[in-house]
Amino acid sequence: MGKKLSEIQEEYLELIYRLEEKEGVAKTGRIAQELKVALGTVTNTVANLEKKGFLTHRPYVGIKLTEKGRKIALEILRRHRLSERLLTDVLKIPWSAVHDIACKLEHVINRDVTEAIEKSLEYPQTCPHGNPVPDKDGRILRDSYEPLVNLPVKSKGRVMKIVNEKEDLLKYLATLGLLPGVEIEIEEKAPFGGPILVKVSEARYALGQEISSSIYVKRD
Repeated sequence: MGKKLSEIQEEYLELIYRLEEKEGVAKTGRIAQELKVALGTVTNTVANLEKKGFLTHRPYVGIKLTEKGRKIALEILRRHRLSERLLTDVLKIPWSAVHDIACKLEHVINRDVTEAIEKSLEYPQTCPHGNPVPDKDGRILRDSYEPLVNLPVKSKGRVMKIVNEKEDLLKYLATLGLLPGVEIEIEEKAPFGGPILVKVSEARYALGQEISSSIYVKRD
């Protein structure tokens, strides 16, 4: 594979993979927003990664990983999600706090340590937020879960995963009881991109579009 990638380059590949999964393509503006860096910094790093064959960038269209880039991204994602499981299952750290810690661990643990974590945890299929853990060969489970924002009124389902793992959002969802495995029902949807009224047990909550887009549901 040549010279080892830097931590920031690994962060870019992982983020681009996540954005592709959620939005179909990664845009430089979204990367800058997520990583809180200047747009020029993103442009330079993306150009460098493209030169090395990890991605393709079409101006005004977006960024996509090559097979080479995707392989690295999935390795990083595997280390990240298994680290999250270790932190929650063994060290009992709250699920809202583990993402940022795992972002650091993913760059320092090697493949042997990753496999040891996986074995000790008895091969978990998902991270604590419900997102699938890639296997050691780079395969990842494909599901048919839908973002809550897409569900019609009166539909019911079970929360399966939260794709936005920011600590403040996860803390908020935990206070509402909106965790993987919870049954929900869509009661109302305001027009023109307004809030969605969701029933959770006997409680009702109005969720905005951004939150509703981060919660993925399996319909009943």
